Amino acid sequence: MTPIPPLTPYLTVSDAVGAIEFYIKAFNALPDGEPHLMPETGKIMHMRLMVNGSMIMLADDLAAMMGHPPSTPEALGGSPVTLALQFDDVQPVWDSAVAAGATVTMPLADQFWGARYGQLTDPFGHKWSLSQTLKSMSSEEIQSADDAALSKKSTLLAEEAAA
Repeated sequence: MTPIPPLTPYLTVSDAVGAIEFYIKAFNALPDGEPHLMPETGKIMHMRLMVNGSMIMLADDLAAMMGHPPSTPEALGGSPVTLALQFDDVQPVWDSAVAAGATVTMPLADQFWGARYGQLTDPFGHKWSLSQTLKSMSSEEIQSADDAALSKKSTLLAEEAAA
């Protein structure tokens, strides 16, 4: 088994078996050991996956067994956290994630900050951003591009409001 990194996301899901299958299909995740199962229920208490060289851990939602309400993003109405993945070539991973059932929340596109970037939500309610660096930019270049993008957006919104 791989040593646990200093910071590792631990996801609570409504269907750990399905989530493992999704992450393998969507992100080419690799299981790191076998799942630890809850006796009697067969629910997954703990599983480690390697995703793009990083580790995530996950488990079925076991909150009810401890007298707590469900704690999955689905039960909570979403998640405020976005898990960011960086790739040398983002397009094939994006295509795999969408084909595996991810919902596009921000289409993959070239962005003003020098990246090809988009956002997805997996079938279990967790948000992911997928990115590829297209060009390295200084802080000043990014700020200038940001200002231009915001100015363009403001102009478009004003034109729409006037129409």
